[in-house]
Amino acid sequence: MIVIEPRIRNNLCITAHPQGCAAQVRAQIHYVRSRGALAGPRRVLVIGASNGYGLAARIVSAFGWGAATVGVAYERPGEARRTATPGWYNTAAFQQEAEKAGLGAWSVNGDAFTEEIKHQAIERIRSAFGAVDLVVYSIAAPRRIDPVTGEIYTSVIKPIGRSFAARSIDFWNGRISTITAPPATDEEVAHTVKVMGGEDWELWVKRLLQARALAPGALTIALSYIGPDLTRAIYRDGTIGRAKADLEAAAGRLDILLKNAGGRALISVNKALVTRASAVIPGVSLYMALLYKAMKDRDLHEGCIQQMDRLCRDFLFSGRELPLDARGRIRLDDREMRPDVQAAVAESWEKVCDENLPRYADLNGFREEFLRHHGFGMPGIDYSRPVDATKIEQE
Repeated sequence: MIVIEPRIRNNLCITAHPQGCAAQVRAQIHYVRSRGALAGPRRVLVIGASNGYGLAARIVSAFGWGAATVGVAYERPGEARRTATPGWYNTAAFQQEAEKAGLGAWSVNGDAFTEEIKHQAIERIRSAFGAVDLVVYSIAAPRRIDPVTGEIYTSVIKPIGRSFAARSIDFWNGRISTITAPPATDEEVAHTVKVMGGEDWELWVKRLLQARALAPGALTIALSYIGPDLTRAIYRDGTIGRAKADLEAAAGRLDILLKNAGGRALISVNKALVTRASAVIPGVSLYMALLYKAMKDRDLHEGCIQQMDRLCRDFLFSGRELPLDARGRIRLDDREMRPDVQAAVAESWEKVCDENLPRYADLNGFREEFLRHHGFGMPGIDYSRPVDATKIEQE
């Protein structure tokens, strides 16, 4: 039994709280239930199901319309003196809540890029309910081993062609500094596309088809991001953007493949949200702190669970014709990219400094959301109490 506190290194949290993670999973479930039931696919596979958007998609599927789910994630369990990863606790909490609700839920823990985990997930699908009707692909990983060649690829967050300098914020101490990212090499660009592009998504869908574990008429969706001009050089025009372009190209190929059986492949462009990684991208942390303020001032802010609930409720399964942009994408970043919101962020970007930060930025909201991803700062949790780091307690 140990007392667990947040330990922050370079804007990364290296601890997680089991009861806090369970509490934030239950809070997301409560939100979905409060919105009322909706109709959706009854058999769902979520690849990258333990954090952020992937976890939210699994929660909406299960507790929004009662789907049986298989979730794939790569997480580390806890030890006596070392906490598990947040996703490990999140998955355990989801399983616990699904069991209480009488919902089918199976989790596969391992590297989603490997053939072994694809095989395990497909066998679980076939034995549990035969085939899936919805596949959500929500992987954000730092490295990938090619399943054919064994070559290791590592992703980087860098601009392409020239260096990029932008002000960033240390969300822990509230100091603004300028961070410069050097341009990526051609090899780094290629590696990032290999890790975060569309190749693995295509492999998953093709493996499911080959195993007859993808139902006729099935939908698959992957998540992307565009962002504003302020972060364009490091994001959309950088290595991550190149990978997202590859992901979107894969959606086109998969859509053609699936249409013969009445299915679809889609991209959802989502809003900027605090994740375990976003806090360390140059310029992005400050942009999001300003964005949160602008959106909350206009009552427009959404977290992962609100975004995924709206994606399913207002877009995918609304029963209405699906609104897509000129490139065939769902634009769930519509509120972030509203002209008045972006104008407010751009104005604040020019004026903000250490001395006036609270006036222009929602640093507290940024910090709270980041910590809650790791189970800290949840109401009703006694963080001074020693807990077992190897499990979550039954509520």
